[in-house]
Amino acid sequence: MSSPSRSSWGRVYGDLGVTLLEVVHGSIDVDQHVGGVVIHDPDDEPGYPSHAIVLAIGMPDADALAALIDEAGRHGAVAVVVRAPATLPDAVVQAADSAGVAILSLTRGATWTQLASLLRSVLAEDDIGRTSAESLGGVPSGDLFAVANAISALLDAPVTIEDRSSRVLAFSSRQEEADQPRVETIIGRQVPERYSRVLTELGVFRRLYQDDLPVVIDPMDIGEGVTAQRIAIAARAGDEVLGSIWAAMEGPLTDERTATLRDAAKLVALHLLRVRAGEDAERRLRTELVSRAIEGGAEARDALDRLGLGGQRVCVAAAALITQPHGEGRRDQDLIADRERLADALALTLSAVQRGAAVALVGDTVYGILPAADHAAEERAAHLAEDFLQRVDTRLPALIGIGQPAESVADISRSRAQARRVLRVLSERPGYRRVGTLAEVETASLLLELRDLRAARGDTVPGVLTRLDDYDAQNDAHLIATLTAWLDSFGDVTAAAAACFVHPNTFRYRLRRVMEVGGIDLHDSEERFAVMLELRTRPL
Repeated sequence: MSSPSRSSWGRVYGDLGVTLLEVVHGSIDVDQHVGGVVIHDPDDEPGYPSHAIVLAIGMPDADALAALIDEAGRHGAVAVVVRAPATLPDAVVQAADSAGVAILSLTRGATWTQLASLLRSVLAEDDIGRTSAESLGGVPSGDLFAVANAISALLDAPVTIEDRSSRVLAFSSRQEEADQPRVETIIGRQVPERYSRVLTELGVFRRLYQDDLPVVIDPMDIGEGVTAQRIAIAARAGDEVLGSIWAAMEGPLTDERTATLRDAAKLVALHLLRVRAGEDAERRLRTELVSRAIEGGAEARDALDRLGLGGQRVCVAAAALITQPHGEGRRDQDLIADRERLADALALTLSAVQRGAAVALVGDTVYGILPAADHAAEERAAHLAEDFLQRVDTRLPALIGIGQPAESVADISRSRAQARRVLRVLSERPGYRRVGTLAEVETASLLLELRDLRAARGDTVPGVLTRLDDYDAQNDAHLIATLTAWLDSFGDVTAAAAACFVHPNTFRYRLRRVMEVGGIDLHDSEERFAVMLELRTRPL
């Protein structure tokens, strides 16, 4: 019998069953095609692909769930996933029987985001164009889940394939036979930090990167909860390590098992190279399309159509990494890698919550084009950005500026320019805020543009600040600081003196010197405004 196709129920349940999903009512046809994943949104009716899996997130009661199941059945969905229930209400069971839809439960401890990501990974067809005759080692190219299952069968042990950052790229079935840390790794798609830190301290990664032989790790050395021995081997292309294979395997590492692992490592390396080539090509295409779209030129409409955003009202978000003081000596390739990780992380987040969003790294800035169906789009985008930055803060500290919705294709470049203006204000005012819209920072943005205009003109007209600067340089009198503190405190001498750490009488004396030396009457509102503007727009 031929194996189930890549997008069949048999493949999906074989890859994710037991670990994440369990059939609680109805039955599944292992040969049934699965067309995609639908995340239920009570405020926005989703588009249903054929034979979809529906994720029933946040259902308030049994009646709402029964109504969703009925709707899913009308749209030809094959299954509805619910949070693991103790028992299914009769209304839900009857709705499922009537609609011909199976009900699956999501295991406790797993999140909906994790499940959606895993389902999309399993359902994804080969992005690089696979033909029926094209295979590597008898396994279709780019199908890492199939590779993991094949290696697992040869070793008689559950297997994961991971990248250099210990992120899980694919995993075999039978993961429940290992131990709880392995299940935790599968659910999170990442080796937990406490274990990866121990592996680093044990020198496991150093040994993996230095040699092409398997490394055996005693479970007692790894930490609490680990009961199965781990055997790992690097998948490399020449001197470059692309990833690694990890087997939770009992028994000794025999010559036969060593040979199997070495052969498997070569196969995985070929797959990773090919997948990377496909991802690079897809990333370049997406970057080109996003770049064309945000420029708003003659090709913008075609680019939006190819991105699936044609005919929609959209807004542009711009994200950039926060420059760390200790990172000035970092290599260019490290900075580029961090920017790519920021783009990938933002794309993954938006794909789960903002249907149709397109994200790409263009130059040193990550741009996102987000559908903006209503007037609350800016606020909604800001909330999404805040949530995203909270999740990646320690790993990828960044700032995000959001432009106003574009009513037409020609307006998209304006939205992009606004997002850039916001991003500039956020970057030049450390600690001010992490996410901003134009309405929130417009005055600060205008002041920065006025400063640019003064610098471009090269005007050197002497004024109040020039006289105060010269006097401070000769006498260390702190007159500029005194004037700034007084203006910032709205003329409150006590508060301004406290800000300068001097006695109020001392501050009053300095303030009189400001008026005498600078030739300014601080009681005149026009002169006060002029010097405030000059302070805000003076060159850095």
